[in-house]
Amino acid sequence: MPRIIKNIFYTLCVIAVCGCHFASEDASKKVFNLNFDQSLTSLDPAFARNQPAIWMMNQLFNGLVQADSQLNTIPAIAKSWEVSADGQRYTFHLRNDVFFHNDPLFPNGKGRKVVAADFAYSFNRLSDPKVASSGGWIFSDKIKDSHSFEALNDTTLIIHLIKPFPAFLNLLTTQYCVVVPHEVADYYGKDFRSHPIGTGPFRFKYWKEEEILVLLKNENYWEKENGSRLPYLDAVKVSFITDKQSAFMSFIKKDLDFFYSVDGSYRDDILTKSGHMTSKYKGKFQLIKGAYLCTEYVGILVDTSKSIVRNSPLRFKKVRQAINYGIDKPKLIKYLRNSTGTPATSGFVPKGMPGFDSVKVKGYHYDPVKAAKLLAEAGYPHGKGMPELTLSTSTTYKDLIEFIQGELNSLGMKVKVDVTPSSSLRELMSKNEVNFFRGSWIADYPDAENYLSVFYSKNRVPYGPNYTGYFNKEFDRLFEQSYYENDAKKRYLLYQKMDNMVIENASIVPILYDQSVTMLQNNISGYPINPLSVMILKRVKKK
Repeated sequence: MPRIIKNIFYTLCVIAVCGCHFASEDASKKVFNLNFDQSLTSLDPAFARNQPAIWMMNQLFNGLVQADSQLNTIPAIAKSWEVSADGQRYTFHLRNDVFFHNDPLFPNGKGRKVVAADFAYSFNRLSDPKVASSGGWIFSDKIKDSHSFEALNDTTLIIHLIKPFPAFLNLLTTQYCVVVPHEVADYYGKDFRSHPIGTGPFRFKYWKEEEILVLLKNENYWEKENGSRLPYLDAVKVSFITDKQSAFMSFIKKDLDFFYSVDGSYRDDILTKSGHMTSKYKGKFQLIKGAYLCTEYVGILVDTSKSIVRNSPLRFKKVRQAINYGIDKPKLIKYLRNSTGTPATSGFVPKGMPGFDSVKVKGYHYDPVKAAKLLAEAGYPHGKGMPELTLSTSTTYKDLIEFIQGELNSLGMKVKVDVTPSSSLRELMSKNEVNFFRGSWIADYPDAENYLSVFYSKNRVPYGPNYTGYFNKEFDRLFEQSYYENDAKKRYLLYQKMDNMVIENASIVPILYDQSVTMLQNNISGYPINPLSVMILKRVKKK
């Protein structure tokens, strides 16, 4: 069928079958309705860089492995694997019953079987300059060249690393590392973003950007549960209402089955200050809170080779430690976030991450007396003689940063808040051109290495995300040593030691470990909450 006619056919299907509410009156069709308040930029897993994209790609594609709700790495298309004693060779044994979704580019339009060479192609595609994937970092410092991915036969894939990387299996759970068919990806090139073909529980049907996205059940999906083939839903329909208040009203009217996150404009309507559902909505829908691997923090540039640091009072560790002690984090979380989040009184690694231990990693609790003492020891009693500090943030976090401004002002420190667009702030951070800034770090994969790499010297700007310019030879030594430690418990001890070093230096001020807030209609079951906040719909049921 010619592509133009096919697209028109898709449109007619969506209008006829979906209607404005996707046949909600037809009880036989189980459609999961959700909304994105931000743009969906791509359905090509080479560009799995934001939440809407990752969430939808997780329905369309599979990788070698996947993470369960406890962040354990479990089989997916790879049914088993072995790791060599030196940690540099991974041998994966693939299932023999996984097929790509049907597409006219396959013989007779039927999706062909996935083979090991498909993974070699998909992984090399991330490094292809013609693709220009945002996931090029996944393998860039871990393999020698394209021959590092070896398809021994159709069901055996070998990956050769240039050095050990114990978090490698965790890394492979990211959406960047799913399998795509070469004939479809090569045919469409950049347009693969809107013609995705994968192996996942749902297959692509229709996407009109900024308006509607429809995925349909993959009738030939390979995963089963208790003898029943997944998924249970017939379809997934996504709307794109950018106004969060309007989207929430759609959820209240039951036009949406799912709603994620609690925005400031209606937070008080849903949650009490202690974080419980208000009486107004009690029993009307499900509200589930869970750990989310995201650390909200304030960063402080400490690299004294930079001119903006040389004359700044922030170059003194006692000033930075005073800032850490001077912020009432529980109060901030209670009144600004309705108790959504955990005070970050441990390290940079967030609660919910395997190996997190608030006893072994000691951070800062609110102690204004100690903060004042440290300021005086640094030569600034009650802030006297200290030049004004500029704390940079984006609009979204203005209230949080203004709270911190008030806390520091009460110590006698003069702090001005500079509000800039988030993209501009990120650029300033990535060039070490801002020395006091609000930041956040969200886990790409469930291993603390992902957080501690932020302080590794070789990740200095512009080569990596070491935005605070923290450089420490002992930290680097421990970080590199962790690559050769296969025993997870021993590796966690190294991580905890590094985290303590970073916290003691105080180049960052951890504010909170985030929590996800998921709202579901009462007739929805089987939606798993996980600390990576990945959307998994294959086991969801709708009554």
